[in-house]
Amino acid sequence: MIYNFDKTIVRRGTDSVKWNQQNYEDLIPLWVADMDFPAAQPIVDALSERVRHAIYGYASVPFAFYSAIIKWSFQRHKFALQREWLLPVIGVVPALSALVKAFTTPGDKILVQEPVYHCFFSSIERNGAEVVSNDLKYHDGQYSIDFEDFELKASDPSVKVFILCSPHNPAGRVWTRAELERLGAICLRHHVLVISDEIHCDLVFNGYTHIPFGSISASFLANSITCIAPSKSFNLAGLQVATVVAADPELKKKVQLAFLANEISSVSPFAITGLIAAYEAGGEWLDQALDYIHANYLHLKDFMTEHLSALHILPLEGTYLVWVDCSALGVSSGKLGQLLLEEVHVQVNVGTMYGKGSDNFIRLNIACSRDVLNNGLLRLKKVFLPLLQAAE
Repeated sequence: MIYNFDKTIVRRGTDSVKWNQQNYEDLIPLWVADMDFPAAQPIVDALSERVRHAIYGYASVPFAFYSAIIKWSFQRHKFALQREWLLPVIGVVPALSALVKAFTTPGDKILVQEPVYHCFFSSIERNGAEVVSNDLKYHDGQYSIDFEDFELKASDPSVKVFILCSPHNPAGRVWTRAELERLGAICLRHHVLVISDEIHCDLVFNGYTHIPFGSISASFLANSITCIAPSKSFNLAGLQVATVVAADPELKKKVQLAFLANEISSVSPFAITGLIAAYEAGGEWLDQALDYIHANYLHLKDFMTEHLSALHILPLEGTYLVWVDCSALGVSSGKLGQLLLEEVHVQVNVGTMYGKGSDNFIRLNIACSRDVLNNGLLRLKKVFLPLLQAAE
């Protein structure tokens, strides 16, 4: 069927975190990674049928849950998963926190690549571990990996885990096979476990290919734990469901114990139903959503080129989150976020929340109708143009 992503759906008044956090009736929220698109019709139909059953007790995870994930992973990513590797969980962030606790002791170090998803920091620090960053190199408006620095950091015996963000949020990079192979080889060489957050794995645009870390080799699979979910791909974050892939039997035992200890393995009947419907029948919706999001990205680039050409829009290889270099404005990202919210009621993610080297950046969520995006861009222009003129 043909889906209409151009319709603006009213979400204010629905307890939406994205739309209701700020007390502005005319708010344009371009921040948290939450689409404004209605879910695929097969998902809506499946959930509606589940609701009509009218009994919402505890649920056991059926075989169809695992088979849907296995089929989707192979068809989309050529990653041949096995049933016994898969562990259901209520979300990727709770899983990350439990995994950090399971595989480190207080004082251990965990390697990340800043700027990076901010929940990595909280998951690490709240469990008594220390963040060590292999900062991404920003050159000519693009990001790459500093492999020499990565090897140096990984060689520290205190570094026990590397949390890989793939595709990368907020940089929008889809790592190549060569890049992942080099990272994985270094981690093997220094006995560093890889936890690969691949929650955005399905949100990749033409010309790029997501390579699941564990699919590269048997040794990488045995030295890694992968987190996947339908939440970003199909706009199902509120259902709270994810899957952790742990192929090595000893790693899996530790993961299972960690999830039990943290009480995060009991997924709801609606989560089960939504995941199965998404992976079994949501592909058509996802393909159309990606086309629409990419068109929004091109529209954003055209708008910036015409009205705010001093700002740099980074290439969007994956995710629906655009990383914008605002260094030409001469104002910190925190101040920009405050100005946008207070003066024109636009909410964005400010760069500082993603770690070092990102104070000149903002992150924009473009998974919204074109009308909402246009309105947001016009308001950005209202704030940014005077700043550019003052900076000249």
